[in-house]
This record gives sequence, C-alpha cells and structure tokens, in this order.
Amino acid sequence: MYDSPLRDLATLRPGKTGRFSSWDTSGGNADYWTLPAGQSRVLADIKGPGRITHIWMTQGRHYRECLLKITWDNAKDPSVLCPLGDFFGLGHGIVNSYQSLLFSASTGANNQFEQGCALNCYAPMPFAQRAVVELVNESREAHGQYFYVDYETYDQPLPEETGYFHAEFRRENPFGGWGHEIRVNTPEANIPNKERLAWKNNYLILETRGRGHYLGCNLSVTNFQGTWWGEGDDMIWVDGYKWPPELHGTGSEDYLNQAWGMQPNAFLRNGSSIHESNTKGYQTSYVHHLENPVRFEKSIKATIEHGHANHLCNEMSSVAYWYADRPCKAATPPPVEQRLPVLRDNQGKWLHDKKNQVTSQVITPTKEMLASKEQWKQKQ
Repeated sequence: MYDSPLRDLATLRPGKTGRFSSWDTSGGNADYWTLPAGQSRVLADIKGPGRITHIWMTQGRHYRECLLKITWDNAKDPSVLCPLGDFFGLGHGIVNSYQSLLFSASTGANNQFEQGCALNCYAPMPFAQRAVVELVNESREAHGQYFYVDYETYDQPLPEETGYFHAEFRRENPFGGWGHEIRVNTPEANIPNKERLAWKNNYLILETRGRGHYLGCNLSVTNFQGTWWGEGDDMIWVDGYKWPPELHGTGSEDYLNQAWGMQPNAFLRNGSSIHESNTKGYQTSYVHHLENPVRFEKSIKATIEHGHANHLCNEMSSVAYWYADRPCKAATPPPVEQRLPVLRDNQGKWLHDKKNQVTSQVITPTKEMLASKEQWKQKQ
C-alpha cells in the first residue's frame, strides 16, 4: 500500500545520516569536481545497510554525454545507467524548470540546450551491503560537476521485501516506423496493431526478468513529422506474452495521464518537463506510478506504439524506472555519438547524421500497411 511521504515524518528512527559532496576540502570555494574527457569518478561509496535519500547535481553541459551509474551490493553490472539529464527527467540535452514528486529541476535558462541547471532526485534507493555512485564523462572535454549524495545507514538489516532501484535509457533515432509520410488520425494510419505484431513492433520502454514493480518512465520525442506524435497505445505485458496484455491503454497522452494532446504543465505524478510548443519540436513527458506500480513476478515488457500501429519515424528516447528484488543489469546506452540530440540548421531543417543514428529494427510492412501507404500516395 502506498503511504504519504509525510506519514512518518515525525517518527524517530535509528539511523546515521551522511553525505558525499563536491565540497572544497582545502577550505576554499571551488566546490566542484573536474572529470577529464573520457574518464569516470566515484561520487559516493557507501557501506550498508542503508538508503540513498536524495541526489542533487548541477553542471553547465554534457547532459547526454555524461552517464550516471549506480551499482548495488558489489554487483557485476550497474542497476542505474542513464545520461545525466534524462535520468532526472530532461531529454535532448535541454534544461527546464519543473517539479514532480520523484524529480525536479531548476534553471534560469528554460528550454535551452546545455545551460546550467539544478537536478534533484528523491526516489528512495535502499541497499543491503554497498552503494557506489559514479559519473562517467564520455564527452571530448573536461566536465565540471557539483553534487550531493545524501544517505542513511542502519545497524539492522533491511526488511526482507525491500527492492533495489533501477533505471535504464533506451533510444531509437529514428524509430523504424512503416509509414512516416502518413499523417496521424487519418484512415490510412488506422490499421490493426495487436497480438504478436504489437509485441514485436512497439517502442520498447522496459524489458526485464525477475520480481519487482515498474514505477513508470519519461519519454522524449523529437518530432520530425511535425504533427501529433502521441497517437499510440501503451501495452504492458506481465510475466510473459498473452493477448491482450495485462495493461492496454488508449493513447500516449492517456498513458501520461493527460488528454487531447500534452499540455505544457508538470504535476507531481505526470506532465511534461519539456514541451514542444516551447522548443520547436522537442518534447519530454513523464508518468510515475506511485500509487499504481505494475507488479511482476517473473518478467515485464513495457511498450508503447509510436504513432498508431507504429507508423511514425520520429526520434524516441526513454528512461524506465523500477524496483527489483535483486540488483539487475540496466540496458547499456548507445555510444555517446548516438545519444546526442538531433539539431536543426538556421532554416529549421532537421540535421540527420546517418552515421550517428541508431535504429534497432525497421518494421516490415504487412499487406495492410503496404495498402495504406499506396492509398496515401494516391490521395496526395
């Protein structure tokens, strides 16, 4: 059962509070660390049992080039591995001020690329033995980082049912849709997408095995087509394939708890940290399932259509958040060159660089898709 974060605020509990930060140990005011190009550094190494309670970071750039990496209990692989901005809910290397219950950001340079921004995470991150928080600078220049990692440690083991926090980044640039020329909400786009076709073709947000619960995600879109990108149903399968899936939605904005498109607002559980009306085509939206996490015992596959029946070829990126009963390996992000945002030239034309694109699959058109493409061509 979900409890209010204020419920136990007045309860006195045993535990020791600590912090790792970038403070200047010489006593001066250079309270930041510098990471040379291509290097990583441990920000915090905490012996458990304990819990990370808050992460604050601020920097002036490299929101896609730097990776936040967190490893639990001496596991071989990290359970959190995300570009810095995307982990905190800001895609595309763009900064903006917004607030949710789990994440917030604050900047004086709203809706701009590569500017100074404060990033906060309040998601509880318990661990039994050890927590190692690292920052990996995969840019070609030095990176300056201010940070706090606040935590608690305990004398007693954590409750048996305690889960480990996970987050992973995925990207399709472009998504391998079958009919990008077809406008949304037209008869030509309205073809069936169900059963194994949907299981195979939908944009993949999260696929993992084991026991846990899915907390939600952020979705970033670079809207190449320029019309509505969100006419896609969420489909989430629990513990293996079946039709219909356990959770089948009615549209991207519906899954994101809005309607009739995405409005430029940010609420505690859902909203948009970046809205395309302010950025000429870049969008990042989020939904956090705090009261309604998706629980799984063996596996989960969380997906969403991109365009109805996956016909669009916009750029799509995401970060999935979940808790698991043991530390699991987060997906490895694409190389840094394939994570960078797609930019525009001075005339507003998208600058597509094929050598830096990443598309995991191109959808093979069915007979219905091919017929719809031909019908659209004739219509034009």
